[in-house]
Amino acid sequence: MTLIKSISGIRGTIGGRPGDTLNPLDIVKFTTAYATFIRRSNRSASGRIVVGRDARISGEMVRSVVCGTLMGCGYDVTDIGPASTPTTELAVRMSGADGGIIITASHNPRQWNALKLLNAEGEFLTAADGAEVLDIAEREDFDYADVDSLGHYTEDKSFDRKHVESVLALQLVNADIIRKANFRVCVDAINSVGGIILPPLLDALGVNYTILNGKADGDFAHNPEPLEKNLGGIMQEMAKGSYDLGIVVDPDVDRLAFICEDGKMFGEEYTLVSIADYVLSRTPGNTVSNLSSTRALRDVTERNGGTYTAAAVGEVNVTTKMKEVGAVIGGEGNGGVIYPESHYGRDAIVGIALFLTHLATKGCRVSELRASLPDYFIAKNRIDLTPQTDVDAILEKVKELYKDERVNDIDGVKIDFPDKWVHLRKSNTEPIIRVYSEATTMAEADELGKKLMQVVYDMTKAQ
Repeated sequence: MTLIKSISGIRGTIGGRPGDTLNPLDIVKFTTAYATFIRRSNRSASGRIVVGRDARISGEMVRSVVCGTLMGCGYDVTDIGPASTPTTELAVRMSGADGGIIITASHNPRQWNALKLLNAEGEFLTAADGAEVLDIAEREDFDYADVDSLGHYTEDKSFDRKHVESVLALQLVNADIIRKANFRVCVDAINSVGGIILPPLLDALGVNYTILNGKADGDFAHNPEPLEKNLGGIMQEMAKGSYDLGIVVDPDVDRLAFICEDGKMFGEEYTLVSIADYVLSRTPGNTVSNLSSTRALRDVTERNGGTYTAAAVGEVNVTTKMKEVGAVIGGEGNGGVIYPESHYGRDAIVGIALFLTHLATKGCRVSELRASLPDYFIAKNRIDLTPQTDVDAILEKVKELYKDERVNDIDGVKIDFPDKWVHLRKSNTEPIIRVYSEATTMAEADELGKKLMQVVYDMTKAQ
């Protein structure tokens, strides 16, 4: 059983002892700390906090505890029900709330859940703000409202519709051209909230679709992370040749993967790249992704006259850097598309609408669209270490060893060679080093990653 406390929120497995898991006592503790932070930081204007959740089996229990705790802290609660993460983010901004709590463990398996914390802009808390919430929780430095100051509870199920309407209103989304293309689409909604919001989106875009795993009951049909190894069902369905495109989302619909008409993966790294190529062709500008994302985004950005910038891993790091450089689009290579014209958050609903517009405009097959993009391959490995290993010291030695190359150390150590790169990054939750490497062939990418892994193993022995 696990409870992980980080600046981005609180996540853990359900059941077990207080302090060790995500259980009612700890949910109360961290929800109270968040409400206390919002009030003390002078960010309370409306006295209202939005709560949304994915369809996880534990979601109803967690929702009840979160909403009751917020009311006990004197906050009015707007419960938007089962909803995607981007829908909840938009609901905070649209309703003028002081913040929001998203109850979701994203792509984690069914036994997990989490509290993701938002500010009044509907964006994740900064690192400094998240650290302050954790400090308040650690000290249990809070008070609850008296009987005359308790908050009130309201349900508002209108935000799915408002989210879809906001997507249709985006200048680069062309519903008319999508309707004329008469696309046939197969969707894997993993039995979560994608099964709620994707049908009205696709209906509005005039797409013919079939939903696999569309019952939003949280009984995930397969491992919920949208990776090729988990998507055999929809890939087999696509291989029958009856569809133009396959769409896959994770349980909270902030990550997006595509499958080509022949049943082959489009590539999760290329979700952002393809959509960015379309956006940049219409609105030239800068882009941002994290250090572990494909170099292809840099290539298409420069091809369109913009500048690419890398950010540390983590959505809030990406959005912060996007604001600094005025990026017109950005995101993460795991299928997370962040389009500021909508909002600063990963949003699969926005991504689907932009991609379909791009595909309809080009009038080509999905596989042909993929072939038009720069071709790279990423190998993802990990080095398991003992808790006693000084990971920071090892990464410093790696940086020194490769000091004559282009080295970025804002998040671990990334070494950029002319035609490839490798990124070594310490995990925040496990005694491991993640080793991501990219090259123009998978064999070369894997070889580079294994070479750096051996360097680390040799350093470990020397400690």
